[in-house]
Amino acid sequence: MEQQPSRAPADGVDTAVETIFRIESPRIIAGVARIVLDVGIAEELAQDALVAALEQWPRDGVPDNPGAWLMATAKHRAIDLVRRRERYARKLAEVGRDLSLSAPHHVDEPADPDDIDDDLLRLVFTACHPVLSAEARIALTLRLLGGLTTSEIARAFLVPEATTAQRIVRAKRTLATKGVAFEVPYGPEREARLGSVLEVIYLVFNEGYAATAGDDLLRPALCEDALRLARVLAELMPKEPEVHGLAALLELQESRAAARTGPGGEPVLLKDQNRRRWNRMLIRRGFTALGRANAVATGSPGPYALQAAIAACHAQAYTYEDTDWRQIATLYGLLVARAPSPVVELNRAVAVSMADGPGPALEIVDALAGEPALRDYHLLPSVRGDLLARLGRTAQARSEFERAASLARNERERELLAARARELRSS
Repeated sequence: MEQQPSRAPADGVDTAVETIFRIESPRIIAGVARIVLDVGIAEELAQDALVAALEQWPRDGVPDNPGAWLMATAKHRAIDLVRRRERYARKLAEVGRDLSLSAPHHVDEPADPDDIDDDLLRLVFTACHPVLSAEARIALTLRLLGGLTTSEIARAFLVPEATTAQRIVRAKRTLATKGVAFEVPYGPEREARLGSVLEVIYLVFNEGYAATAGDDLLRPALCEDALRLARVLAELMPKEPEVHGLAALLELQESRAAARTGPGGEPVLLKDQNRRRWNRMLIRRGFTALGRANAVATGSPGPYALQAAIAACHAQAYTYEDTDWRQIATLYGLLVARAPSPVVELNRAVAVSMADGPGPALEIVDALAGEPALRDYHLLPSVRGDLLARLGRTAQARSEFERAASLARNERERELLAARARELRSS
């Protein structure tokens, strides 16, 4: 007997559709982009599939494989669109292809042995084309690959939402007007785009590792996609130390995922995590990748290799008390020199506080108070509150945690910070 689609209460189907679409949209957009050769149109067709699901699933039930349903619907619409293009129709007649709704569109793969048969990677490299500014490349790829909203991307960049929206719209328009090919480039062109690609993968992972907004701290699907892409790139470019550095960083960060939330999804701070729940296989993979990064490096470590080395310090410590905070502080100092940013400096302050005490760290944090990029960054008052509490300045610490809670957009983080403020009020 043929299995029937599962049915859910009508009021819950819309939520299910939106959740599934958020997870599947990067693959759908990437798969459709191979057909229409335009990422903007591909995103629109993916949205059309979402609308179709919102119309049909409440009536017919959620399909057993909802991701495949969405992909098939979007591809069918893409094929219909392509068929209507006169230019493609002529090409279709010339090569004698028969493109039916029952047969997926086929694109001949290049014979180059370095080609990657992965639509998501094609999407990343296309969105990271040098015709776009660095900011636009990252914003567009986070939108298409990560499924992030404009507000989430703005939060990740610490820039106004309107600025991010303009970057995304202009980026899609530029790719279309310039006729940028949907492909993974070869040789020098691939290397030229690599920095942006690594940054995009890193930011997508970070959004999954600590979601900027919403009810959940983690978005595992984003971490999985970013980690898979990092692994593929490491195989593709074995002589690039920063590719291995990024892979090492993500492996080591992901190894702690199971211990980072409690039974109710609440955040568990690093010092309170059950390290027996850390994934030892991912830790071993991380150390292997870090070893490869160091083996092929010809100069000082890059930013990703340095961050991976910091993560390795945590992975090596069997208990929180065993952590080599002085080494971590030193590595953060190297990272600040190599890739200066106020967020990295804030992280260095945390390491300094553990190595040398809260006093010296507070000086670093106070020096960051005037940074425009950190004005609405909830972790600045959070770190400052922790340092003040350790110095016995309870009232000031409570005020900082209250401010941090008001700035946090992730519900889980907001609850944690508000709880810290309440604890100080009762002490």
